[in-house]
Amino acid sequence: MSPAQTPDLLERIHQDWTQTRPEVDPGPMLTVLLLDRLHAALTRQIERTYAETGLNPAGWDLLLTLYRSAPPEGLTPTELSGLAAITGPSMTNRVDRLLSRGLVERRVSESDRRSVRVRLTPEGRSLVERLLPEHLANAERILSALDPAETRTLERLARRLLTGLEASGQPSPEEDAASASVRTR
Repeated sequence: MSPAQTPDLLERIHQDWTQTRPEVDPGPMLTVLLLDRLHAALTRQIERTYAETGLNPAGWDLLLTLYRSAPPEGLTPTELSGLAAITGPSMTNRVDRLLSRGLVERRVSESDRRSVRVRLTPEGRSLVERLLPEHLANAERILSALDPAETRTLERLARRLLTGLEASGQPSPEEDAASASVRTR
């Protein structure tokens, strides 16, 4: 049996709740499920851009962050974490993986020998420049189902929802993973 398409699945879940617990409003659960499935579908579409390179989403994000935001001398891991919105342990892992592939390098800061900077290697820059046009075209394709006004409305609503979630004080997935690893040591 093949998986149900999302509209059919949402309708089925709604019907099941109506039969099982008619007093329960499944609307919020269904909206969150819809967003979760949207996230998964977006991730699959975006990964097509760099799948052939063996990069994972975290590595691609780091390469794009260095490409768009780093000065020639690179960024400190703290600066990089802030621009990529991830935590220190996650950053170290990402940088190590890209370092082993020759896509980034660590350099001791000339102004502070205790500090290191991370920057793209020529190979890393070349990879981003090769994949960036496809990445941009893919993003346009993804959003082509919406007209410009709908895209702006989606952005506005997504920002408002995300702002509310971030303001709630809940830890990010990276923070959850970091605290879980500390608890298990």
